[in-house]
Parts: sequence; C-alpha cells; structure tokens
Amino acid sequence: MAGNSFGDVFRITTFGESHGEAIGVIIDGCPANITLDESFIQSELDKRRPGQSRITTQRKESDTAKILSGVFEGKTTGTPLAMVIPNEDQRSKDYSHIKDRYRPSHADYTYQMKYGIRDYRGGGRSSARETAARVAAGAVAKTLLAQSDIRIFAHVSGVGKIEAPNLVSHDIDELINIREGNIARCADPATANEMIDFIDSVRKAGDTVGGRISVIIQNTPVGLGEPVFDKLHADLAKAMMGINAVHGFEYGSGFAGSQMRGSEHNDIFVNPANDAEHLKTLTNFSGGIQGGISNGMDITFRVAFKPVATIMRPQQTVNQAGEASEITGKGRHDPCVVPRAVIIVEAMAALVLADHLLKNRIYETTK
Repeated sequence: MAGNSFGDVFRITTFGESHGEAIGVIIDGCPANITLDESFIQSELDKRRPGQSRITTQRKESDTAKILSGVFEGKTTGTPLAMVIPNEDQRSKDYSHIKDRYRPSHADYTYQMKYGIRDYRGGGRSSARETAARVAAGAVAKTLLAQSDIRIFAHVSGVGKIEAPNLVSHDIDELINIREGNIARCADPATANEMIDFIDSVRKAGDTVGGRISVIIQNTPVGLGEPVFDKLHADLAKAMMGINAVHGFEYGSGFAGSQMRGSEHNDIFVNPANDAEHLKTLTNFSGGIQGGISNGMDITFRVAFKPVATIMRPQQTVNQAGEASEITGKGRHDPCVVPRAVIIVEAMAALVLADHLLKNRIYETTK
C-alpha cells in the first residue's frame, strides 16, 4: 500500500494495524547529536492513548514506545530512527459482525473496492490507532524544533455548536496547564466543563459528535515554506487533512476572511525593534504565512473533525453482496475524537515545521 510516508528531508514512514501485533514508525533524515528524552516521547503518547477518561474510548493501551535504532547514549545518530508500540488490548471479536458489511461513512467500502481485501478488525490500517506512531515521531520533531525555540500549542476550541472564546493569553506554558487540567483539553475552563457534559450526554445516547482544534505556533523564523507547490500552509493543510476524521482546515482569517475587504484584511507592517529583517504586523489575518512562506508572526490555524462514523445505534447499510442489511456499532470508540486528537495535530504540525526547517538549512549552506 502506498501513501505511508510523509515529509521530504525529515521523513517518516508508519506501519501496523489497529489489531495487529504492533504499530510503529521509522524516521529518516533526523539530524545527529540531538539529545532525545524517552520520557518526553512517552508523555506525548500518554496524551493520545485510549482509556484516559470517560469521554474517550475505553480500549486500554499503555502505548509504550520502544526505540529500536537511531539512538546511541541518549543522542540521535543521524541514521534511521525506528520506534515500535505494541498493541496490548486487541478485541478482534468486537468486529466480526462487520466482516461482510460496510459501516456508513467509514473506510470499509473504499478499502474493499481499492484493494479487494480489508482488515475489518478495528478498521486495520484505516484506524486512528495508527496515529500513535505519528505522535511518537512528532515528539522527536518537537525536540528538534526546541533547539530553535519553536513551540506548538493546540487545544479543543469547539465541540458541536459549543465554541470557546478566542485565546487572550499567548503564554504557552499557562495555556498547557489549563488544557491539561481538564479531560476536554480546552484552554478555557468554563467551556471545557460545558464540552465534557455535552460529550458525555452524546456518549450515553449511543451517538458521536465532531469538533474543532485551534493551533498557535510561536517563534517560527521568517522564510519557512516554498513559493509554489510546497507552500507552508499547503503542507500544513495536507498534514492535517491526513489525520483520521478531519474534514476541514483554515489558517489565519480562514473562511471569515472571504467576507472582508482588503482594507480590513491587510496586515500592516511595522518595525518596533528598528530591525528591517524582523518586521512585525499590526494584525495577523495572514496567520503568520504570506506567499506560502512564514513571516515571523505566530502561525495560527484551525482543524475541523467530523463525528466518529461508528455509532452505537442501528443503521441501514449493505453487505459485500450489495444486499440491504442493518448494522449497530460494537466495541470501544470515542464519542468525540478531538480531546485525544490535540496531540496528533501538534505532532503533524511539528513534522511539517521540522521538514521545512531542515530544507532551509540546506538553502543556507548553498548561499
């Protein structure tokens, strides 16, 4: 199956299925001599792991990552870095009822038609279980970005029709503390409580609901991104749209910008530090990216997630013979994916930024 690799210079390839022996990732292009903290990688995985609260899937996985190669005496060697995460709590029998039936809005039908075979156990390769490997790789990318003081923060800004207020404070440490203080992973405590109650009610009704995640990336240097097909926002969009259940991406002013006039939307340049190479803008409707290239302002974007396709209610469908059938979800599923998806969004953003940062280093050596 193609399409399992991401990135150009900092390149990852993931492998494994939801109910196979393990999932994992190989990172190629990671620079040497980066001090790698395995406890940090594990702390990132802990934010994504299942079974962490009543509003997430109750599958129990420790998501313990084991580094197989590419690290010596705590530092990266510059050779391929491989990590594996065992699957410890498979319940394949929960999916035997769908082996010849298609779940509405799931990947069952498309995988069967494309490959002529599908792993129906939890969706196999199409399962969000695979994203744990991306989070592990994203932790390595974050470690690389930290050398340039680039920081990424994401939080749940919306669930269903509930919207959190825009973030006023941009102190990322403060925002992280607030976000990690509630199971909704929202940086506004009052909204978080509302979200939790709503998600729990949806879960008890046997249904699911979608949501939004907002992202701020600070201290990005000017110049990341390519001028035409590999624009920074285009690569961020591709990264986000490759996450399970994502149905939308917008950066800066996004769709709201289409309702504005140029005189309102233009970000006016200023030079508060009297430094022509480090200009600022009075507003940031551009979301920190202009012409596909970072301009040094905060990069901001939002990601929209659809409701999880598997619901605990009877639905009409068809089987592989094309005959009408009925299906009801079984097993362990998230009623809303966004609380666990926050760290996945951060990981994919880190992979994009790390890739473009290394591309720029290549340019700098050839000037």
